[in-house]
Amino acid sequence: MPDNINEILLTVTVVLAVAALAFRILLRVNRVEWLKTAMTWILGYVDVFLSALIIALVIRTLVVEPFKIPSSSMEDTLLVGDHLFVNRFLYGWRVPGMKSRPLALRAPRRGDIVVFIPPQRRDTDFIKRVIGTPGDTLEIRNQKVYVNGTPLGEPYVVHKDRRVLGSAPPGRDRMGKIVVPPARYFMMGDNRDFSDDSRFWGYAELPDLKGKAMIIYWSWDSNPEIPIYDLIHKIRWGRMFKVVR
Repeated sequence: MPDNINEILLTVTVVLAVAALAFRILLRVNRVEWLKTAMTWILGYVDVFLSALIIALVIRTLVVEPFKIPSSSMEDTLLVGDHLFVNRFLYGWRVPGMKSRPLALRAPRRGDIVVFIPPQRRDTDFIKRVIGTPGDTLEIRNQKVYVNGTPLGEPYVVHKDRRVLGSAPPGRDRMGKIVVPPARYFMMGDNRDFSDDSRFWGYAELPDLKGKAMIIYWSWDSNPEIPIYDLIHKIRWGRMFKVVR
């Protein structure tokens, strides 16, 4: 989800904080009893909303963030319309200007599904699976991924295009050997034939990893053939609270 949501939360929080301060100043100088009562009542609600916004801002920035699946690149693991929570603290805090991640619980691992900022589109978020970690030697032979010379077991991968394309750049189904640099990650979509990923634009950098996908909390089928009032079929009930793997 775009970072401007955090900017909106921060702006509203500052406005409410200024309003709360103004109300407190007015309470000190005001002498009209009924007006003081009304202002005290309003101030109570302002304080409640301000506390809730501060908590929401802290949670979104440091703990967990919602994310909506915008494309089919991670099918059939994740579907368009899935809404999930992203763990923002597992890989450490993202500090502007820092290449390291302070207070990381662990490094990203092969197989993790991660939300990140891609190098070629800094204004959006991507979600892909980690395939190569720093130091790995990767190769793709006829759609099969090899890591350090060994075929990678990928039961989650789907191929929806019967063609096997060559290695002429960019190579979708064949790729010569590469070694993943330090603090870089090779990302690929599970819908392997229709994914804009590291095969075409290179590596995702550690500071750009926002977090690991955790759980689907809501899923909405955007198929126009299903009427919007048909909630029984528009809501994908079986996907709700599904752990992302």
